Amino acid sequence: MTTKTRTGDQNTAATPRTAKRKSPSTRAPKQQRPNEELEAEEARPARAAEDGELETNDDGDDAVVGELAGDLSDDDAGVPDVRLTVPKEPGLRRYDAFTAYLSEVQRHKLLTPEEEHELAVRYATTQDVKAAARMVTANLRLVVKIAFEYRRAYRNLMDLIQEGNIGLMQAVKRYDPYRGVKLSSYAAWWIRAYILRFILNNWRLVKLGTTQTQRKLFFNLNKEKQRLISLGVDPTSAELSRQLDVPEHEVIEMDRRLSGADLSLDAPIGDSDGKPTSRLDLLPSPLARVDDTLAGAEIGDMVKEQLEAFGATLINKEAAIFRDRLMSDEPATLQEIGDRYGISRERVRQLEKRLQDKLRVFLKANLGDAMDLGG
Repeated sequence: MTTKTRTGDQNTAATPRTAKRKSPSTRAPKQQRPNEELEAEEARPARAAEDGELETNDDGDDAVVGELAGDLSDDDAGVPDVRLTVPKEPGLRRYDAFTAYLSEVQRHKLLTPEEEHELAVRYATTQDVKAAARMVTANLRLVVKIAFEYRRAYRNLMDLIQEGNIGLMQAVKRYDPYRGVKLSSYAAWWIRAYILRFILNNWRLVKLGTTQTQRKLFFNLNKEKQRLISLGVDPTSAELSRQLDVPEHEVIEMDRRLSGADLSLDAPIGDSDGKPTSRLDLLPSPLARVDDTLAGAEIGDMVKEQLEAFGATLINKEAAIFRDRLMSDEPATLQEIGDRYGISRERVRQLEKRLQDKLRVFLKANLGDAMDLGG
């Protein structure tokens, strides 16, 4: 009887605990986390890329990139296969192109030095496209690693990876397997070259670095400034010009272009009589002003009248020289006029020079200051 009662007491005491375990939890299930928490987790790789900090835990895409970048160096193409694990988290999540690309990259195994040499020789001798494609896909990790070095210079990392992949294909195309250099070491230069060219061409809407000097300043001007400041030297344009071995005016121009942002000519900057005014409205017109055009036309008419009056005062050789040499659209040669009047070319030249002096005095006397205005 005592045992039964004790058992009953135990059952009675166990009942509340069982009910407590089965009661609904006040926390939201893992599949239904708040939107703020999901958005914060999705934005974590982008923030890490912007800040240059990659966590080494197993809960995000940045861990995948850290593993990818850490296990492959520029001069080491024969490292063991790297298993990249993209975490699967419950619940709805936006599609991330970068994460999907990393998942695709991990499907391609790395090559051993022997396999790489064999494929390179095959492509060099037979132009086998499959061999080239295998070398490209085996080095896609290298492109991601190098592109990550420039993530601060350009925000869209996928664009950098795409340009780096083009450089990788160029490297495979030009690679010589008989020089004793690893493909990864050779390809790193091509990958960086294509990435840097892309950054330079897309830095601004107005293209920078159109000349070799501008490209040199684009990549080295700010670094040289910081170096001089750290040494306690004032980074003047003359000092920067001397250090970088470029003209001083190029330094001044590039410094202005890098320090200023692009401005739209069509963007409104104010209102005039209730109508928006843009920078384009304030630019001077390339055409001549109306008053200048009218003044030039009037002076031209006056000069034309005075030339006709001057020509009426000339006779014989001077009249022929004035009509056929000075006023003609297709002037005759000195020899032609000399043959017509039986004189030498030198005599015709002397008469022409004297006639020009007389014309200048005539116009000055009749037009006065208008001659200076007409040029």
